[in-house]
Amino acid sequence: MESEETGTETGSETHELLVIGGGVAGLMAATYTARAGIGTLIVNSGESIVRRNAHLENVPGFPVGVNARLFGDMLQSQATRNGADLQTGTVTELSGSLDDGFVATVDSAATKDDTVQRAISAERVIVASWADIDYLDGLGVEVRDAGSKQYVDEDSRGRTNVEGLYVAGRLTERYHQAVIAAGSGAETAITLIHDAEVPFYNDWVAPQGYFTDRGREVPPGCEEISETERRAREQASMAAMQEYFAEPHGERQRTHPSLVDDALGRIDE
Repeated sequence: MESEETGTETGSETHELLVIGGGVAGLMAATYTARAGIGTLIVNSGESIVRRNAHLENVPGFPVGVNARLFGDMLQSQATRNGADLQTGTVTELSGSLDDGFVATVDSAATKDDTVQRAISAERVIVASWADIDYLDGLGVEVRDAGSKQYVDEDSRGRTNVEGLYVAGRLTERYHQAVIAAGSGAETAITLIHDAEVPFYNDWVAPQGYFTDRGREVPPGCEEISETERRAREQASMAAMQEYFAEPHGERQRTHPSLVDDALGRIDE
């Protein structure tokens, strides 16, 4: 069927969770929900703000900082490695409810002059985009306008006033730091996991016998591994990090999108 406004219209797909926004908060939320066994799809449009940094500092685990675009790549890899799916597109409308399910209308570029529009259904939604949230207008979400910015009201755990709809990252009006965005995404994801009644105690890999040698069952979300398995995972981790940092990141440095005629050439053609 042909859409007059956007071009070709395709069919729909269904997921347990839709995460709108593939920045730090969205990717971290998706990592947690995917690890808990919730079928998670991330829909991302445009460029995460974190990738505009010349050099990202004040994040755990990088004593002298890290290339911001590499950091974004690593977060994306972490989310997909744990089972989350990632698609490119712009959510233009979100409707529905927890009882009936949510439906997102997503536009994606098919060609230079054409856009494919599709529907994505989900039981629950995490909103982690920035800063245009006009697609929430039909849901009755409580929003605070602050000039050119908008923030979504939430209960300090990521729940909005619409049941089944959650928020993470910049939209929660928390401090503008990568580590805080990551924490917000993780906290919102854990809130959703509890609300969905998914058995999930803690995301923790423990040495063999930590629980079972004390006559306890391994809690949901935990795992006991042998020393052999621990060494194998350590070696895999070291190899991955060496590969990530073997060469400087190849993506061109960006600056603010409003600087169209940037004298330093930091805007891609």
